[in-house]
Amino acid sequence: MKKAASTKQTTAAKKAASTRQTTAAKKAASTKQTTAAKKAASKTSAASAAKKASKGAAVKKAPAARKVVVAPKKATARLKGTAPAKTVVHPPGDESRTALVRRARRINRELAEVFPYAHPELDFENPFQLVVATVLSAQTTDLRVNQTTPSLFAKYPTPEDLAAANPEEVEEILRPCGFFRAKTKSVTGLSKALVEDFGGEVPGRLEDLVKLPGVGRKTAFVVLGNAFGRPGITVDTHFQRLVRRWRWTGESDPDKIEAAIGALFPKSDWTDLSHHVIWHGRRICHARKPACGACPIAPLCPAYGEGETDPEKAKKLLKYEKGGFPGQRLKPPQAYLDAGGKPAPPLGAG
Repeated sequence: MKKAASTKQTTAAKKAASTRQTTAAKKAASTKQTTAAKKAASKTSAASAAKKASKGAAVKKAPAARKVVVAPKKATARLKGTAPAKTVVHPPGDESRTALVRRARRINRELAEVFPYAHPELDFENPFQLVVATVLSAQTTDLRVNQTTPSLFAKYPTPEDLAAANPEEVEEILRPCGFFRAKTKSVTGLSKALVEDFGGEVPGRLEDLVKLPGVGRKTAFVVLGNAFGRPGITVDTHFQRLVRRWRWTGESDPDKIEAAIGALFPKSDWTDLSHHVIWHGRRICHARKPACGACPIAPLCPAYGEGETDPEKAKKLLKYEKGGFPGQRLKPPQAYLDAGGKPAPPLGAG
């Protein structure tokens, strides 16, 4: 009996051990299969992702190359008809203050070489004639003023004469200038003020000049700079357009433009700077179609390309002496004539 019981226990123990071994083996095999399946799935997923990325990269187009703006290296070369070297223009989007000052002053130096004879384009022989001519130049050309003032000053040579003039007679003389009634009121009014407040003499101070009828800061600086030799910046329409086009300032108010540009240059440069900028605006850097292909400062201009860049076509856009045509003064300075400039014709001629 004992032997039989012992045999049964041994058999049961062996079966239990065998069962445990079989279960462990099954679990190990299952774990290995699961791990292998996961690895295979991971590889398949990675391969699929790589394939999709590769396909997306192939479909996505490369960004278009940015067009490089090319400008002539030296302006005067184009004006002479030779083919200049070329260089890339870098718009000063993040230009530092120091870089702006250097670029602005270099532009002024370049323009001084191109327009060494730059001068006020109104004919005058004394401060009185200059202040009257400048007032008359509003909303018209200097040429038309120059063609009109000889008759005016021949009949009314002094402030006293113009102050006592018959307004209707003055209006008739000034009719070619446009807005002749308002301009008659201004020039006769400023003449009376000169007689009554300044002894018939044009004052040489800004604060006195701006008190005269029809005289603002622009007119005052024209008179101060060209009749009295006192520095001033003339912010006319050409000046405003160009300094904004060159990104010297973003201001639009004339007084703020004057202050901003004045801070870039020493006072001694102000009057000549005004002439250089205005002359360039009238001859080359026009409002609607600038002659970029004939521009002396093209490598320094962030707006290069807004106008005609072809040298031959641009050359046809040049005005006055640069285009071989008469200037605006009937009696220009000798330096202008020596440089090839031609005097303008009198009113009614040709």
